[in-house]
Amino acid sequence: MYSRAVERVLKAKKIKIGDHVILLKNGKKYKGVLLPKPDFGDPDTLLIKLDNGYNTGFRIKNIEIKNLRTKEPENVEKEVEYEFGKIGKRFLNVKFNPKKPKVSLISTGGTISSRIDYRTGGVYALEKPEEILHNIPELADIVNLHMMSPFNKMSEDMQPEDWIEIAKTIAKELNSGKKGVILTHGTDTLHYTSAALSFFLRNLRKPVVFVGSQRSSDRGSSDAAMNLVCASHIAVSNIAEVGICMHGATDDKYCLFIRGTKARKMHSTRRDAFRPINEKPLAKAWQDGTIEILNNNFKTRNDNEKVKLDTRFEKKVALLKVYPGSDPDVIDFYIGKKYRGFVVEGTGMGHVPTFAKKSWVEKIKKHTKDGIPFVITTQTIYGRVNPYVYTNLRKLFLDAGAISGEDMLSETAYVKLGWVLGHTKDIKKVKELILTNFAGEITSRTETETFLI
Repeated sequence: MYSRAVERVLKAKKIKIGDHVILLKNGKKYKGVLLPKPDFGDPDTLLIKLDNGYNTGFRIKNIEIKNLRTKEPENVEKEVEYEFGKIGKRFLNVKFNPKKPKVSLISTGGTISSRIDYRTGGVYALEKPEEILHNIPELADIVNLHMMSPFNKMSEDMQPEDWIEIAKTIAKELNSGKKGVILTHGTDTLHYTSAALSFFLRNLRKPVVFVGSQRSSDRGSSDAAMNLVCASHIAVSNIAEVGICMHGATDDKYCLFIRGTKARKMHSTRRDAFRPINEKPLAKAWQDGTIEILNNNFKTRNDNEKVKLDTRFEKKVALLKVYPGSDPDVIDFYIGKKYRGFVVEGTGMGHVPTFAKKSWVEKIKKHTKDGIPFVITTQTIYGRVNPYVYTNLRKLFLDAGAISGEDMLSETAYVKLGWVLGHTKDIKKVKELILTNFAGEITSRTETETFLI
């Protein structure tokens, strides 16, 4: 709460939270919306959201504040009704041109579906998907959006059963005649979900475009609007793949469309956090609708084809990471919990402690004899596993029976192993399916120009 001194000033000026105000300080004028006081910080500091979208604070001392709505009503239209950041109902009547291509927008949560709670400084989930779009009118010039929200979760709370629910919703929308699907999702586990949908949606011949944002939609630096505009252009394009469409640079130049099994979040906060791994992006997309194809290895659109769902998934799969001194007894813990398969992030080309005091090779060998598959990936992220270069690798793959993850991302391999085990528990068949390229997750060779792009 604001201090009593601030409350007295606001009461005298008949100013309430959410009013459009002008602050005068040192001969300068600042115009914006009066925000609630967070639960922390200086109670004598007034907070306003400037018209450019950024927030700033002013000590109550030596400033003059005016209620802009009462002083200049003829020149001001209150664009947003604020209740701690909520949008008034009259601004949710988003209208689209029925002559534009029909595209479904499925909102599942995350930063792109959040707004700032000015009491805490954190963000909270929007209540309706239309709230994402109220300040992106240009979408109506690209697509005729049909909006829905099967659930609302931050991505760190996503579970495999959520992937299945999303897959069912997408298949229904595509098979009902939509030209494509845009799905908004939190960025932290976005690449897990995009990988899962890449395997779940068989016979896909329309675009499925995942979109997130690193800044909530009411921040001045938000990337939500541009990402959605670019995603809309991809959704009506000829690229019939599951992929992620987000900023390709820190500025607002263009977005990248990255295959869903080859994308990874590579930075916690940058707007261009998602990068393609071991493959070029499928395309660049600009806000004006320009699309530059960067990688011709994709399926093309066929609106007559129907998507087939294949969502069988074994949830008892673990993703483990080796490190110096790591204890392979952790595998026994998971086996005791009835886990049916493992993805192990090895070092370098897929190494695990071999002749160390506690050998991962011997532990893996013991359990592969019992029909438990171990898929080996590399924690270097870029590059691929090679079973034949070093003696230790030959012992792991040829003697212990581990399965090479080739150049799959660890996250993709984890999802794929769960999907494969949903179809068979026979370890020979599991190996065959893991080494089969279903959704562009394995490339035949590693190209040098795909590093750090």
